[in-house]
Amino acid sequence: MKHIFLSFCVILLVGLSGPAMAADCFADYKAKQGNPLKLHYGVAKVNGQCSKSAASNELAQRLNAQGWTLLNIVSVFGSDGLAKRKKSAGSNYLRF
Repeated sequence: MKHIFLSFCVILLVGLSGPAMAADCFADYKAKQGNPLKLHYGVAKVNGQCSKSAASNELAQRLNAQGWTLLNIVSVFGSDGLAKRKKSAGSNYLRF
């Protein structure tokens, strides 16, 4: 009986973790551009792992391709955090 109960708990936990891993991930970041100095704050969708380090690696490449240098990842968050950051990001909202 214990084995059946433990098996059920493991299956339940694995099943509940799936939707969290499949959720959209976004990062807000700060970036700069050369001469003359330009700074911007933006929000971007992150593909893959939802962590600051993964977002940093991914966004650094995307920004560099457009002549920007990533300064830092402010935070990573789900789609529930998009609305409150949209105004602050302005034209850099989901741009990169």
